[in-house]
Amino acid sequence: MPSTYKREKPWDTDDIDKWTEQPFKADDNVGGSFAEESSFATLFPKYREVYLKEAWPVVTRALEKLGIACTLDLVEGSMTVKTTRKTFDPAAILKARDLIKLLSRSVPVQQALKILEDGCACDIIKIRSQVRNKERFVKRRQRILGPQGSTLKALELLTSTYILVQGNTVSVMGPFKGLKEVRRIVNDCMANIHPIYHIKELMIKRELAKDPTLANESWDRFLPNFKKRTLSKRHQPLKVTDKSKKVYTPFPPAPEKSKVDLQIESGEYFLSKEAKDRAHKEEVMEKQRQKREEKMKEREKAFIAPEEQDAAAKKKEEKKEKKEKKKRKRESEAEPDVESSEKKEKKKKKKSKSAEDVED
Repeated sequence: MPSTYKREKPWDTDDIDKWTEQPFKADDNVGGSFAEESSFATLFPKYREVYLKEAWPVVTRALEKLGIACTLDLVEGSMTVKTTRKTFDPAAILKARDLIKLLSRSVPVQQALKILEDGCACDIIKIRSQVRNKERFVKRRQRILGPQGSTLKALELLTSTYILVQGNTVSVMGPFKGLKEVRRIVNDCMANIHPIYHIKELMIKRELAKDPTLANESWDRFLPNFKKRTLSKRHQPLKVTDKSKKVYTPFPPAPEKSKVDLQIESGEYFLSKEAKDRAHKEEVMEKQRQKREEKMKEREKAFIAPEEQDAAAKKKEEKKEKKEKKKRKRESEAEPDVESSEKKEKKKKKKSKSAEDVED
């Protein structure tokens, strides 16, 4: 039975945070150097070769502080990290592994070096296998970025992470809580759920977290519940049932006749196999003959001469055409006459005005 004696602890004060992770120092490693060497290697694309060659001294200096050795092989196109006799932190090799993984995914060096800090983790989300169609994949990947990168920036601010969309993957850096949220948002985006819905939800959660009274309550009533607005294109149901009132009968409906029952009624069931094949061939030949006749009728339509008009009807049409031509000529001649008359009136007005000025 455990003791119920409560001993006073004068060193245990309220200002001490018991959940903070203390940094691991060289003095904490009492066991000394590791028994075996651990190493990790990763490949990088050719277009990253020049950038990594320039930035490799910065990476080497950062890893030397943790006692990790690193090599850059430009011939094979690989990066390798391994423990040394000076390595004191067992988790340092795992952080170095994440570092070279991020560098191969086109993450800038200054940003990738933050993975060596405590409380920072990384996650690489593979998105190409989630969508089959290439065009649809490119369209949905663009939704993560948004217009001029606005959606990506909003996600970074709300989740306190760094996000890089590169090729067929999305690289994320930040706290574990932010990584979990970003993975859910990216997977939903590939499943045709727009990130803007999650952004609205995160903004509401951030505001609710400021209120201490809601700390122990469910936030479901505050969160938006978005529904699909796309209506079904099919207005009529697939099976239209007859809802009209029918005469009541105590007997159940007769069962539908099977294929064998229909063959027995027609007498086909009792025929031999050769007779069945012969009947089937005759049926096919009959269908072919009907189609052939239909095609011949369509071809014959092109050779039927059009109906010729009578001489009287032709004369009437010619007269109509002549009348229409005369009307057009009259209209065209009338337009310049109107313009000339307007010009004459304007000249008369000008002359009358000049005469009045002279009299004055």
